Amino acid sequence: MTSKIKDIKSPISEEMAQFEVKFREYMKTEVSLLDKIMGYIVQRKGKQIRPMFVFLMAGTCGKIGDATYRGAALIELLHTATLVHDDVVDEADYRRGFFSVNALWKTKLRC
Repeated sequence: MTSKIKDIKSPISEEMAQFEVKFREYMKTEVSLLDKIMGYIVQRKGKQIRPMFVFLMAGTCGKIGDATYRGAALIELLHTATLVHDDVVDEADYRRGFFSVNALWKTKLRC
């Protein structure tokens, strides 16, 4: 992570650490294949700029609470879904240097 992103993240470092734990919990499911895919996605997270903005704005405008964590998780999940969709459309085999979800599971996800 670049030093500028670390500087931005500094005031919310505790919240981001807690977000990591909560996000993993939120992404758990009882559907075996979906749980495996979500685990793969969560392990290969990006810079998490969007959740950072959620926490920075929530802290500026008031209190950071459970709704803030859920909102940050929803935004991160939506962003991740768009990346998975892009990989499907582009038939991409890699995302951030790792196999894409599409490359690993495309034949198992078709209906």
